[in-house]
Amino acid sequence: MPSLRDAARGRILFGGDYNPEQWPEEVWEDDVRLMKEAGVNSVTLGVFSWAKIEPRPGAREFDWLDRLMDLMHAHGIGVVLATPTASPPPWMGARHPETLPRAEDGSIVWYGSRQQFCPSSPVYRRYAAALTEDLAARYARHPALTVWHINNEYCTHCWCDETAGHFRRWLRARYGTLDALNEAWGTAFWSQRYDAWTEILPPRKAQYMRNPTQVLDFKRFTSDALMECFTAERDIVARHTPHIPVTTNFMPLWSGQDAWAWSAEEDIVSVDVYPDPRDPWGGQYNAMLADMTRSQAAGPWMLMEQAAGAVNWRGVNHPKPEGLNRLWSLQSVARGADAICYFQWRQSRQGSEKFHSGMLGHAGERGRAFRETRQLGGELAAIGAAVSGTGVTAEVAVLHDWDAWWAGAQEGAPSALLDYAEVIRRWHRALWENGTPTDFARPDADLGRYKAVLVPHLYLLDDAAIDNLVAYAAGGGRLVCGFFSGVADVDDRVRPGGMDARLRELFGIATLHEWWPLDADETVECDGFRGTLWSEELEAAEGTEILAAYRDGELAGLPAVLRRGRAVYVSTLPEPPALRALLADVVREAGIEPVLAGLPEGVEAVRRGELLFLLHHRREMVTVAVPGVYEDLLTGRVVTDRIALGRYGVAVLRRSAP
Repeated sequence: MPSLRDAARGRILFGGDYNPEQWPEEVWEDDVRLMKEAGVNSVTLGVFSWAKIEPRPGAREFDWLDRLMDLMHAHGIGVVLATPTASPPPWMGARHPETLPRAEDGSIVWYGSRQQFCPSSPVYRRYAAALTEDLAARYARHPALTVWHINNEYCTHCWCDETAGHFRRWLRARYGTLDALNEAWGTAFWSQRYDAWTEILPPRKAQYMRNPTQVLDFKRFTSDALMECFTAERDIVARHTPHIPVTTNFMPLWSGQDAWAWSAEEDIVSVDVYPDPRDPWGGQYNAMLADMTRSQAAGPWMLMEQAAGAVNWRGVNHPKPEGLNRLWSLQSVARGADAICYFQWRQSRQGSEKFHSGMLGHAGERGRAFRETRQLGGELAAIGAAVSGTGVTAEVAVLHDWDAWWAGAQEGAPSALLDYAEVIRRWHRALWENGTPTDFARPDADLGRYKAVLVPHLYLLDDAAIDNLVAYAAGGGRLVCGFFSGVADVDDRVRPGGMDARLRELFGIATLHEWWPLDADETVECDGFRGTLWSEELEAAEGTEILAAYRDGELAGLPAVLRRGRAVYVSTLPEPPALRALLADVVREAGIEPVLAGLPEGVEAVRRGELLFLLHHRREMVTVAVPGVYEDLLTGRVVTDRIALGRYGVAVLRRSAP
């Protein structure tokens, strides 16, 4: 199968979305001149070009794209060619209103923006396939083509009648019979029993809370329905160009797609990453998304979009301070990215994203954005041959699962404050601060290569996943599990005892009496730390070690953190320093060493292949001890035993021969 290695060819791909149809053609030559000056070697074309290519049904206007493809090739710039199916033209919605998605309340989501398509619509799918077929046939042999990019940020949900029929077909395939569906959905509750398949609808707006398993299945279905759209277009381009890798871009830690399932269908796993420049933990968030995407890819991955400066969709859109774009870009390379790309190349002058930054901003080639773009392009070229295709080794895995996320987000849960993504981030932050290389894994994955496995919070776990965790611990692995985990089975049915009996036995829990969620400003005192967000009324089994107990309130004297053998259960969310200390103890006991010990606060060390990346996330000057002699590939200088890093400083070190 083709891969990112085939497109990168020993380099780091560098570039971004290029939207030349928004500009007079005389601008194109200037764009290419500046791209060459900045070291751009890859551009993405055609993402939102459907109306330009097909201005009316059945028409095809490829001449402008022909000239662009030829221009890129003439200057040695590869093309990531997109199928423009994320944004159907107005004529489709006007002529075929049945292709427009419906919201949960039945209202139409009109055209005039983007992503206004029903994934289940056969009309939309037919037009999308026809356009993809012609695009692939025309450019299959074009020498500029390096990667196919299908659609863009799949995120459309629809509750229309066409979707209802598709949902029923999906349910028939999953359950076979109505009796099985009624059992899985628990329809004896509130007189919800279904007597005919035609009675079943998507979980539209209802009088009160909707059936949580119906909602869960609809989320599963929607991810699959969108994937059908992706694989249909993927199969078309793969038939024309079996040697060209195919991707589509995920949104970061987004609940709408099961990225584990989607990644298995891609040649290249790519993601769009937009940390907030004002977030003091933006670097950790960037690192977490890199670790997650690398794990989904099982190797090098593609940063499809990031911002060179400000975005345009936050309440207040802060630009990136000087040096931060470079730091986060090289951090992504350190954590496995073989492509560093942006939305967008030239900042738009019109439309909804004219205030979203570009590699070439409104200030033009004299602006800071382009100056930093040019610097980064040169540095990526300098390190590309040494880093491209190499791996990152981690001995800790954090378990992450979309079914658990979807099910846990239901209405009527014990706490609306329990944010799955935020809990994941808090646990990863503790590892990141400790300098511990980290993978992500699905609960049913082969975990044998990891010395420690962490389960921050997985409300739903199927039997195979639970057996996998028990087997991992029985095999000598160190397992740490967070609160409110293993509560429900695959149908969101609460397991007897409120937590699966196998897990209670594993962690030494005799009885889980009650869940005690905490208010937003509430904490609970424990031995040596404060817990936040959650607490649980637990009774320990005989022989279980109590690592910390609750010290106040209703739970005073009861266990907060328990251990049986090498399995630890944490029934609250410790404040960040305490969680960091707890996980540091686990990692140390597992024999896992940090990449580099004794780092100054704010400095991150990552080893990729034979290279050591040092990344400084603060503004003050620091000195980092690096015993030995190295070459800094970014500067060409020799480094002996220590190196100084300034504001947002980065070094990429390769050990010199003795």
